[in-house]
Amino acid sequence: MKYTIDEVLQFISDNDVKFVRLSFCDIFGTIKNISILSEELPRAFKNGISFDASSIRGFLNIEESDLFLYPDPSTLAILPWRPQQGRVVRFYCDIKYPDKTPFEGDGRAILLKAVNKAQEMGYKIEIGSECEFYLFEEDEKGNPTKIPQDNAGYFDIAPLDKGENVRRDISLTLEQMGILPECSHHEQGPGQNEIDFKYSDAMSAADNLVTFKSVVKTIAHLNGLYASFMPKPLKDCSGSGLHINISILKNNENIFDNIKNSSSKEAENFIAGILNRIKEITVFLNPLTNSYNRFGSHSAPKYVTWSYQNRSQLVRIPAAEGIYSRMELRSSDPSCNPYYAFALLIYAGLEGIENNIELKKPSNLNLYQASEDVLKNYDTIPDTLEEAVRIAEKSEFVANCLPSNTLKKYLSFKTDECILCEKSGNKEEFEHNTYFYTI
Repeated sequence: MKYTIDEVLQFISDNDVKFVRLSFCDIFGTIKNISILSEELPRAFKNGISFDASSIRGFLNIEESDLFLYPDPSTLAILPWRPQQGRVVRFYCDIKYPDKTPFEGDGRAILLKAVNKAQEMGYKIEIGSECEFYLFEEDEKGNPTKIPQDNAGYFDIAPLDKGENVRRDISLTLEQMGILPECSHHEQGPGQNEIDFKYSDAMSAADNLVTFKSVVKTIAHLNGLYASFMPKPLKDCSGSGLHINISILKNNENIFDNIKNSSSKEAENFIAGILNRIKEITVFLNPLTNSYNRFGSHSAPKYVTWSYQNRSQLVRIPAAEGIYSRMELRSSDPSCNPYYAFALLIYAGLEGIENNIELKKPSNLNLYQASEDVLKNYDTIPDTLEEAVRIAEKSEFVANCLPSNTLKKYLSFKTDECILCEKSGNKEEFEHNTYFYTI
């Protein structure tokens, strides 16, 4: 529900709200927040709440470090797991300089520009995410272990599937926060789960994904479990992907509807645009050294291809009709910054439409079982984070989509990450220590 400032303030007064969390993401998609008393909310709406931006990786330097958080009233949500007396609510915030101009590194501002460009071209972008995660046991001190919660597999049920109660708690919590889950189930890996939620506009989809990850971790911990969104936490098991489903409305009609039988040129161009730029934006879809351990096995793609229904492809068109018609990108993972990722995908797709980029013929074979002679004919996404960084550094497309200072800082941090991984001498140990406890 979209609230106005006056409606929010009345809601705060009527519902015994005592604390307000002002949330935002850094350039890597990590959620941050500051808590204020509800009495301070009118000031936050009018003048913002300042914070030290030099302490947030990739934001500002220490000599000019003040930024301000302005809560977006439409993102109001009660945190259901907090006390019902003296309630706690959360807002996502727009980040601005002291003179109230937008901070260029704010992911919400970056995504808004992409959404506005789509609207100017006559399109409304809707996104639905399918996010996988693992549940691990915690030790007696509440610290995470690498012991999966269960040994169930795809679509298994209790008692083999021990995650159904946690998924239920997560889904009910999301529903109370205004996010409607569509389905949930056990995934292929031991202790691996997936919860999907309904389509929404691109900004809400990004906000909802950040909320989802926070809720999953919180509810898991309340159940004595540790939730990990690390792309490949277990070496020989399925990795966790973030499948991004995109629909495009033009004149309130879904241009992906019935694409297989009555071809939509714009939908084809949009897919072609994404395939054309996928290598350049992979560092934003798959931002960890660990991300690249997924590719090429356990239903994770490796080649720059597309097809109908085929789950071995980078992009597939699921068997769906009407409002559910869409394209699905299968390479991205949950460690990405969704605001940057969605913005770059929108820009790439729109470029495909603007330049009338032709979509190549679909690849209708199982790429996991194809011979080397067949596979050598297909281009691949980057094999490593280092390669993905190099490609992005040379990309005029990425440079035109993202603010120069933000892009420079992002790629610099990722370069340092690659160097540290190389110097560690033990990639698996480096990734465990660097990612497992934070992602």
